[in-house]
Amino acid sequence: MPLPTQSPDDLAAPAHAAAILDFWFADGLALGWPSRDLSVQWFGTDAALDRQIDQQFGPWVRLAQAGGLQDWEQDAAPGATPAGIPGGTRLALILLLDQLSRNMFRGTAQAFAGDARAQRLVSNALAQGLDARLPWIARVFLYMPLMHAEHLALQDECVRRFSALAAQVPAALQARIASHLDFARQHRDIIIRFGRFPYRNAALGRANTAQEQKFLKKGPRFGQ
Repeated sequence: MPLPTQSPDDLAAPAHAAAILDFWFADGLALGWPSRDLSVQWFGTDAALDRQIDQQFGPWVRLAQAGGLQDWEQDAAPGATPAGIPGGTRLALILLLDQLSRNMFRGTAQAFAGDARAQRLVSNALAQGLDARLPWIARVFLYMPLMHAEHLALQDECVRRFSALAAQVPAALQARIASHLDFARQHRDIIIRFGRFPYRNAALGRANTAQEQKFLKKGPRFGQ
């Protein structure tokens, strides 16, 4: 689907980044964690939601995958703190590349087309200490591109970050972060075993090994 008639400059207005953050986190950025359960939106498989995301945010996802929205990478850019979140435009860009893309293009190679850029953005953010300045729930999704990486070093970093987060959150959030840490370890174990995620093979045109075939019969697919 082509981009709409708005120019890239129109699409890059910081107000759009704020809308992405509001949609994904609801009141979570203000409260540290959303007041209502968003786990189905975040981690479920819902064709209607996938279509809604395409209709509502498709132009921004496609522009991000094409290398656009570069101003959103710069925390010092005008309007770079939507919702008062440091680096908020960068966080919105990461969501486009790593989360909303998986909804829009579920089961296809394009679901992963933004992963490399998202991982680069996250690595730069961590090097700058951005995560320490973010609300708890924002840190969870800042680390997610590491969990999606088919690189063991990034998987190790993901487990380290979630382990550190688990030691910092208040007691009311410890079970939630422990669950994310468990998923991080599961993803890392798959990369240790196969060097890649076998459940992506069909979408990416990769042939399965015999061991991957066995894994796919009963192993997790994490929504893809």
